[in-house]
Amino acid sequence: MLYWSLTFLFVALSVGLLVIAFTAGGGRNILTGPLPRTRWDWMTYIPPWVRRMRVRALAATRIIRNTRFAKRPWQRAVLNLVICTTPIIAALVSIGGYHVYFDRRDLPDIEPFARFEFPTIGTVYDANGQPLIELAREYRKITKYQDIPPIVRDAIIATEDKRFFSHSGVDYAIIPRVLGKVRMRALAARLIGLGPQDEALFPQGGSTITQQLVRGHFLKNLTAKENSNQLLYAGILPRALSTTIGASSVNMLVRKLEEIRLSLWIEEEMQKRFGSKRNAKKEILARYASFIYMGNSQYGFATAAEYYFGRPLATFTADDADKAALLAGIAKSPRYYAPSAKETERVLRRRNQTLALMAANGFISWNNVNSAAQRPIQVVARRNDNMLQAPAVLGTILQELKGRGDLTVEDLLQGRIQVYSTVDVRVQQIANQALERGLELYEKRHPSAKGTIQGSVVVLRNRDASILAETGGRQFYQDRSAAYSDFNRVTKSLRQPGSTMKPMVYLAAFRQGGFNLETVVPDEPIGVLDGEKQSTKWISNYDEQFRGMIPVREALAESRNAVAIWLTGQIGIASVLGTSRSLGVKTRLQPYATTALGASEVNLLELANAYRTMASGILAQPYVIRKIARDSGEVAADNEDMRSPVDVNDSALALIQEGLRGVVRIPSGTAHALDPSVFPIAVMGKTGTTNEFRDALFVGSTYGPEGITVAVRIGFDDNRSLGPKETGGRVALPVFKELMLRVYREKLVGPVPAFPAQMEQRINDYLVGGSNAKGESIAGLNPSNPPSPLSARFADGGEPYHRRP
Repeated sequence: MLYWSLTFLFVALSVGLLVIAFTAGGGRNILTGPLPRTRWDWMTYIPPWVRRMRVRALAATRIIRNTRFAKRPWQRAVLNLVICTTPIIAALVSIGGYHVYFDRRDLPDIEPFARFEFPTIGTVYDANGQPLIELAREYRKITKYQDIPPIVRDAIIATEDKRFFSHSGVDYAIIPRVLGKVRMRALAARLIGLGPQDEALFPQGGSTITQQLVRGHFLKNLTAKENSNQLLYAGILPRALSTTIGASSVNMLVRKLEEIRLSLWIEEEMQKRFGSKRNAKKEILARYASFIYMGNSQYGFATAAEYYFGRPLATFTADDADKAALLAGIAKSPRYYAPSAKETERVLRRRNQTLALMAANGFISWNNVNSAAQRPIQVVARRNDNMLQAPAVLGTILQELKGRGDLTVEDLLQGRIQVYSTVDVRVQQIANQALERGLELYEKRHPSAKGTIQGSVVVLRNRDASILAETGGRQFYQDRSAAYSDFNRVTKSLRQPGSTMKPMVYLAAFRQGGFNLETVVPDEPIGVLDGEKQSTKWISNYDEQFRGMIPVREALAESRNAVAIWLTGQIGIASVLGTSRSLGVKTRLQPYATTALGASEVNLLELANAYRTMASGILAQPYVIRKIARDSGEVAADNEDMRSPVDVNDSALALIQEGLRGVVRIPSGTAHALDPSVFPIAVMGKTGTTNEFRDALFVGSTYGPEGITVAVRIGFDDNRSLGPKETGGRVALPVFKELMLRVYREKLVGPVPAFPAQMEQRINDYLVGGSNAKGESIAGLNPSNPPSPLSARFADGGEPYHRRP
């Protein structure tokens, strides 16, 4: 405050003296002697040294006015202007000097800068530790000083700041050169109001490495806005200057002062932290080499070296002077000097200029310059981003991160955390390819659907519900790549599951008692009340036939609609809904009889998890994040240790497992194409086809906790029909078949688990003995408590169903 008070006094005094000097009447009155009771009487109270300064100023003014130069009107006006502005400029310089060299208020937080915590790349790793996806606001790798090859350091220093190791943040030796580049014509045009008023007055360049780093790291937002015609700073002085030199020039001047102030401060602080000026300079150079933008969304020399040349920066030697010079030349203007196929001449010219600067500063010989300058610019083909493999996985990972309170998506985008996922990139690739081939098979039958038919696939590990692969859609949809963002049909698409819902009806019946696989049930015409139309809707089977009394095993294998509706009537829709929830279905299902046939909507991940639970007997929620590590290496979250799947001691599960195995093994089963005689992988599963063939599904598993579960859904996004006879067994099952075969053939998920021998034997007995091998009548199961008659209402008060007369 003392300094500001003195500065204000100095400015006020200067203005007062100028008023006296250039007020003719006032000057004459004072110089001819004091007059009683004048307006200057207050001066008698001023200390003698101030009065002496006043007298000397007036005397100097009188001398100047008596010169020949001052007697010419225009010359006198110029002289008056110089005399007026000199004290003001001196005061402003004093204020600016104090602000730059002594004012250390309102400083940014230096800790992240000192700790080298720049935004970097957040990587998602697969189950085997292989990079799956890279995410970043700025694609950057941190590079330590010792990891920057000498040839690259020399190129940077020669190009950007040859006195880097000697100055203290600002190179005063270049100030005259910078001032010489001020556009005086543009300044004059502004002062007299003629000519273009938007032309920049001050040149670009002249910043040291420290200043460039400060500008990009601490003043990024300020720099981005400075070219605006809107003044960014309040106050009389900025507004006054903006009327003369323009708002953008004022913005740039103030930013430049702040840049110089922070550069000096940064060098002071870094020297304190690292013990010497030399060490501080090394740290600053490392930060510059890691931070600076290098074009094509690459930040820092390490990522640029890999992007443009396909080589780690640390491998550069003296023989790579041409490449080092090219990289160093990019920083001045990445838009113009980043290598590209279109502007090779401009890039080549900039590279050779950098080579010449390296030789002029003694870093390389002129012979090396001549040799390097003859080399053509050779950049590698751009790498394929592995995000192509798993956009749906990325969406699920981000969704899981949003559900956490301590770690966020922004932490991943800033590179503060690294995510280790459960996804196996090899399984993911197989899932992608299997889906694409399955869609191509459909398109061959329906050429008009090319590029518009969609599908989704998810693969879960049985023991813990970890996601091994997740494909939310085809790679190209309607001639548009879905590599980076697409609608995830595994988690976000709610569609009817069709007949894949039926196993939950059978499991509910097994749990309630009174039913097993050999129980004979009626496959007969049956109707349900249509609540909207207040009429009866009669249920038919796919083949439009009814087989009469058949075993439960056969009804499930053949996906008989009438039997599923009849069972739902016996046990109540509430039992079916409860069983679905217990298996992991969270979406609210409608309490109507047709839910047993898949009329209520669910997403594919929930459906897959329900089948996984039936196959393994283990309750668990699907997850994709296995572990999260901070950039320091500290483990921030370990989901593998936190999760505790629950074993389900449910004898009914063994019945539904055997029933789903029968869907494959029984010749009339809808998935008999996976029978052991033609398919070497022992699986169980169920097909699904929704009304009017809108969706085709297959969900299946290998047996037990060591197996896997795969769910496939194919259909149009606009919900139109796939076409007659385009069932789950014809459209979706081939995708499942290819995926299972390749995953186990390539030994990616361990050996194929075998079904229990007794289970397989019971199916063999059924196949040999026919439907009456162990058949029982309904009444024979529990004579004292036979099932409710067909005219009964559903247990939860739902709509009644009717049997066709």
